[in-house]
Amino acid sequence: MNLLLIDDDAELTSLLGEFLRREGFTVEAVHEGNRGLDSALQPGVDLEILRRLRQKSKVPVLMLTARGEDVDRIVGLELGADDYLAKPFNPRELAARIRAILRRFEPRTLAPANRIEAKGISLDPGAREVFANGKRVDLTTFEFDILEMLMRSAGRVLSRDALMENFYNRKATPFDRSIDMHISHLRKKLEGGDDLIKTIRGVGYQFCSTPEDAVIE
Repeated sequence: MNLLLIDDDAELTSLLGEFLRREGFTVEAVHEGNRGLDSALQPGVDLEILRRLRQKSKVPVLMLTARGEDVDRIVGLELGADDYLAKPFNPRELAARIRAILRRFEPRTLAPANRIEAKGISLDPGAREVFANGKRVDLTTFEFDILEMLMRSAGRVLSRDALMENFYNRKATPFDRSIDMHISHLRKKLEGGDDLIKTIRGVGYQFCSTPEDAVIE
């Protein structure tokens, strides 16, 4: 698996490159933003951290934030990152998070699956397409997988822990906003998304397919 590290800290990227190569990755490092963006848009690159890339590509992104403050995490996720890790960090955690993200992007051989339809949303697992009231909705890989999990459990509340363990192989913490931001993006992209995906405070999320479903905020 090929990784692209974009960071102006040459010493950090050198150390990370050595570690990740020992973990079985092929690593390229660049230290200037525009050059990194050009490299990331070339075929064969599977990971990078540059903000503008999301405007042109769905390549998986893990951001290394300079600080662990909540606002930095939110900004990274708002920009389209799939996950984030605050410096300083344990290199083994970085490798684990990279693998957790990349598993979502591995080609999967699936048995024929029926289309899921509810409340004007139509999700085709085979073609990985989503339509809202007949209009195609462009979702990232994580957004599609989260929506599929919610729709398959329509009417039931899925905890944040369950979602985090499924998509990131770790439990949710009070300050971890990864799933929350992906849910926020989903709501914005789906027509009537705020009414379709409800937040059950202190518990998790629910796809509401009938008027009888919980409306607790």
